[in-house]
Amino acid sequence: MRQRQISLLVPAVLAAAGLWSIGLQAQEAVPANTNKDARLVEQVVVTASGMGTPREMHPGNISQISGEDIDFIRPEQPAELLNRIPGLGIQQGSGVEHLTAIRSPVLTSGAGAGSFLYLEDGVPMRAAGSANVNELMEAMVEGSGGVEVVRGPGSALYGSNAIHGLMNVLSRAPDDSFGGEVSAGVGPHGIRNLRGTISIPFSNDSLTKQGIRTSVALAQDADGFRANSGLDQVKAQIRYDYARLGTSLRATLTAVNIQQETAGFVVGPSAYKNDALRKGNPNPEAYRDAWALRGALRFEHLLQNGDKISLTPYARVNAMNFLMHFQPGTPVEKNGQWGMGLQSRYYLNLANGNLILFGIDSEYAESYLEEIQSGPTTAGTYVTGTHYDYEVDAMVLAPYVHSVWHLSPATELTAGIRFEYTHYTYKNLTGTGIAGRFLRPANSHDVFTDATPKLGLTHKFSDAFVGFVNLARGARAPQTSDMYRLQFRQVPGEARSEVLDSVEVGARGQWGTLSYEVAAYAMRKKNFYFRDVDGFNVSNGRTKHLGIEAEIATPLAFGFDIAASGTYARHSYDFTRIAATPVGAAESIYSGADMDTAPRTLANLRLGYNFSGALRAELEWEHMGGYWMDAANTQRYPGHDVFNLRADYRIVEALSAFIKVTNLFDTRYADRADYMCTVAACQQRYFPGEDRALYVGASFRF
Repeated sequence: MRQRQISLLVPAVLAAAGLWSIGLQAQEAVPANTNKDARLVEQVVVTASGMGTPREMHPGNISQISGEDIDFIRPEQPAELLNRIPGLGIQQGSGVEHLTAIRSPVLTSGAGAGSFLYLEDGVPMRAAGSANVNELMEAMVEGSGGVEVVRGPGSALYGSNAIHGLMNVLSRAPDDSFGGEVSAGVGPHGIRNLRGTISIPFSNDSLTKQGIRTSVALAQDADGFRANSGLDQVKAQIRYDYARLGTSLRATLTAVNIQQETAGFVVGPSAYKNDALRKGNPNPEAYRDAWALRGALRFEHLLQNGDKISLTPYARVNAMNFLMHFQPGTPVEKNGQWGMGLQSRYYLNLANGNLILFGIDSEYAESYLEEIQSGPTTAGTYVTGTHYDYEVDAMVLAPYVHSVWHLSPATELTAGIRFEYTHYTYKNLTGTGIAGRFLRPANSHDVFTDATPKLGLTHKFSDAFVGFVNLARGARAPQTSDMYRLQFRQVPGEARSEVLDSVEVGARGQWGTLSYEVAAYAMRKKNFYFRDVDGFNVSNGRTKHLGIEAEIATPLAFGFDIAASGTYARHSYDFTRIAATPVGAAESIYSGADMDTAPRTLANLRLGYNFSGALRAELEWEHMGGYWMDAANTQRYPGHDVFNLRADYRIVEALSAFIKVTNLFDTRYADRADYMCTVAACQQRYFPGEDRALYVGASFRF
């Protein structure tokens, strides 16, 4: 195994130190026969308007996973947690690598990076044009105070990349009293985890509230489920809160360091079932090293007239170095970016609870990318030497207005519009033109302007039933990789802003003890940009997306409870494009065909049990429906069903023990199934799912 070491300095104090699942959280001791009625209509969300807003009147879907859920699930990777949410499917790769789907097929390359917006306390974790398909690896989900997910276009507060959906990872706030927790666990193939948090209040009187919380999550997978696939990971976060007489401050600093040995696809028909292949690694030399540092300061002040101003300056820097094992020639890519920005908002509070929010988001970022192949020329076009070496300066300016109008005591209208200006300054640092199969454009300035209106209506029919209708447009400027990381046969400058229009109808409420939210949607997208199997730009692709999603939860008798999410969706092409070469026929696109890697059904069901206020247990069923592996709908993955078991036992007030068994019935399945075509041939490729695995550990609270 390649020598690895932690290169990010973390203060020694750090190392020392849900889904809306009603009745499901492993919280303080709760008698087994207690009906924990955490009603949906009483939940508060912050992603809707940037401040606490009752979920019941949110004009569209929003799902929430609490910090207590996260503490109970103890996810090894974010997919283990987030796949509980309807309409969301994260396919795990090797280690921290993953691909995301939110009301979409699983998307790759620039589309996979740019279609989803990842936030930390409402601040984007990366610059809009330099996102990453593996971006969740930089989120500190393990130690967060919760995660909120909006499926489909975000509100006017959120711009580029909030097109298919957004995730907002919430930092964990300091407590009113001193305390903390340390949790340690072990698992198969050398997995060791240490997670800790400590909260220190500085003052908590009638006028001033002030405190700090420090959290850390350390993880090591010494050997990896597959050969040469170990992982070292450090995540740390500090949050400081201050509030006095209508003025508040929240400062956060997050640091992440990841060093991973990477396992590539196993290749061949149903290779994920073959025990001689599934634990092997055809790319033992592959690796991925990455680090990120983010800081933000949110200042809010309540004016004497009842209005409020909010200013959030932020800065971030990150870098990554990895071997591109999936390409012939296995070049090394190095990329990184630094940037800073300011979110400015003015909350104009009108009579009768009406609100108009005026905002301007501004950001400047500089990024770089280089790709160098040190080995010999391969396949004739993967040439030795520099493939790409460029820099991009990006500026984004986005004014917007978001308003909430109380048409009656039971009816709210939400309306808004966002204008976004994106300017890229691209500088090529190597030879311009074609080198092998790689095309390096000449220096350029590129500008994109987008307008995204939103309109939502929410009506409270009764205390137990709320309905909503939401019309929204999402748009995003192209990723810089789509603009400047081209290959021969592609044409510079063809990428345009992707636009998605969405209509959604839904309801949420309470039926007896059962809480629910259900939503149906129809979306149409244009300017879907990708490179086809023959190497040509597709700059005007069109797709359609139809679906229905539901999540429910209810307590049962004798200490049992149940929660579930389910999705039925159809993601299809809305244009026809016939591949030019015989090999490319597997990637020919026909209007009305399913998009590849787009399962029609997703489901998650949890049966929970509370015993004597000390034991919490949960049996989970994860369902992934079958899907086409290729655009022409000729190769199919049959789908899978996997079961997991978790339990948390409070031995004494300060000490708990936990156990987790994943893939309880040792099912052979694939986390990801793919069909890859080159000029020579096509082949099935898989990331095998892990065998049955046992994790145990303990938590100490003080």
